[in-house]
Amino acid sequence: MAETIGLTTGSGLTFTADVAGPADGPFVLLLHGFPESRHSWREALPELAKAGYRAVAPDQRGYSPGARPDPADLSNYAFDKLVKDALEIAAAAGCEADRFHLVGHDWGGQVSWGVANTEPQRLASLTVLSRPHPLSFRRALQDPNGDQKHRSRHHGKFLEPETGRLLTEDNARRLREGLFGQDVSKAAIEDHVSVLGSREAIEAALAWYRSNKGLSGDFGPIKVPTLYIWGDADATVGPDAAKGTGEFVVAPYAMEVLPGVGHFVMDQAAAKATELMLAQFARHPV
Repeated sequence: MAETIGLTTGSGLTFTADVAGPADGPFVLLLHGFPESRHSWREALPELAKAGYRAVAPDQRGYSPGARPDPADLSNYAFDKLVKDALEIAAAAGCEADRFHLVGHDWGGQVSWGVANTEPQRLASLTVLSRPHPLSFRRALQDPNGDQKHRSRHHGKFLEPETGRLLTEDNARRLREGLFGQDVSKAAIEDHVSVLGSREAIEAALAWYRSNKGLSGDFGPIKVPTLYIWGDADATVGPDAAKGTGEFVVAPYAMEVLPGVGHFVMDQAAAKATELMLAQFARHPV
């Protein structure tokens, strides 16, 4: 059973996190995407704990009430700070210098690529769900003959000042109906809306997009053993971006395609994704 705690980092922010597993087990940090929350990992945590891992799943910057600097100042959500958060959360949870396994979905995947890019020596393995390597993603977005620009058109909407209000009004109807239109259960939606459904939280989450236009960050080839998981029914990430990811990893690399699964992998195929994670951890132990 996961326990919900507060983790205060060296930067003075307190992140709400679900933790499970033995305190001395190999460390796993799990980073959620938008518009989800730490609850993405609710089915994975007990399985990781059962396998002997210490698993930590935080609500990230802006999602945690205690880690919500003013989103009107977009520098508070700069990419380097999001990457630094991941390392500081690991340290606050007891993994200050040891290597660990990092898992990220969507924006959490973008942050995970950033950690692997800048601090590869800290990671035993990297598992990314739904978010291609940033250079593969950019290439697909810039392809005039591809469809990735159309798939990512919502990014532009998130930059508009009225979006936060629209997503949260009427009991967050648009957040519930519009963004989770890929077979996500009502129970999972309620979990995520409990974190993200307020105006304060949604504005902070949207600041990730507003502060990092064009999927910012300087990236080189990834030197960490990497597993990339992509559902072939993903409405927001097309095959060109997904299948090009391996070109930007120079360590052992594997891609797993989940037939019929959409963007929200952990809310749609948690058992299979967790099985793949555990196999990745076993291949590349701490």
